[in-house]
Amino acid sequence: MKFFHRWHAPKPGGDNDAVYISEKFGVRSLHIGSDTIQSAMRITRPNELEISYTRSMMAFLLFNPDPREVLMMGLGGGSLAKFIYHRLPQARTTAVEINPRVVAVARQFFNVPPDDERLQVKVGDGAAYMDNDRLRADVILVDGYDAESQVEALSTPAFYRDCARVLGDSGILVVNLWGGDRGFTLCVDRISRAFDGFVACLPAGKPGNIVVLAFKRNSGQLGWDELRGRARALETAHGLEFARFAQELAAMNTRDRERRLL
Repeated sequence: MKFFHRWHAPKPGGDNDAVYISEKFGVRSLHIGSDTIQSAMRITRPNELEISYTRSMMAFLLFNPDPREVLMMGLGGGSLAKFIYHRLPQARTTAVEINPRVVAVARQFFNVPPDDERLQVKVGDGAAYMDNDRLRADVILVDGYDAESQVEALSTPAFYRDCARVLGDSGILVVNLWGGDRGFTLCVDRISRAFDGFVACLPAGKPGNIVVLAFKRNSGQLGWDELRGRARALETAHGLEFARFAQELAAMNTRDRERRLL
C-alpha cells in the first residue's frame, strides 16, 4: 500500500516564496518553496512540539525557567509560540515574521491564537526589528530559514550583536542551525564573538539540526549535577526530554574537570 500527502493548498512549481501545507499520518506540515518541512503539528496535539529541533530549542528553560519577555525571529507554523503561550503563562512573546502568507497560514491551519497581551505577531524584517535601542528581552529564539538555507540577514555579525544588546544580563539567545550547512562554523563563530564565548551547542535529536545557546554572561559556574536536577523537574513539568538536553550539553560542552558549562 502506498501513502501520499494530502495537500490543503496546491503545491506550487518553481516559487521559492510559496507557502503551502500537507498532511500525512495525522501530522500537518508547513512548506515554504520546497518539500522541506518548515514546521509540523500533530492534529490531535496542536500545542505540543512535534519536531525534535523545536523541543531542543526549549532547552533554554534549563537556565531560565521563568522568562518574561520572549522574542522570536521567524514564526513558521507557530509551534514554539504556541508552546510558550500555553506552558509559560508568565511570558509575553513577540514573533516577527517577514512573510504575511506564513502568518495567515499559521493562524488558519496551525491554531496560532490571535494577538493578545501575551502574544503579538508582527509582519516585518526581523533584522530591522532588532535595530531598536529600546527593545529588551530575556530570551531570543531565531529560526530563520527559507526554501534553501538560513536567511542571511538573521546570521550577520551585526544581527548577533543586536541580539546581545537587546538581551538583559541573564539573557539567552537560541539559534537553530543546520549542522551540514557550509556556513555553520561561521555562524557559531559570529555568535561566540557577539557573546564573549559564552556559547553551548546542543544536537537536536534528529541528525542535522544543532541548537546554539548563547549567554549574555557567565551562568554562574552552573554545575552539571545542578543542571541534571533542573532537567528532571522541567521534564516532569513540560514533558520534553530535558534529561537528554542536559546529557548532551555535558557531552558537547565540557569546559573543565569539574564539568561546568560556562
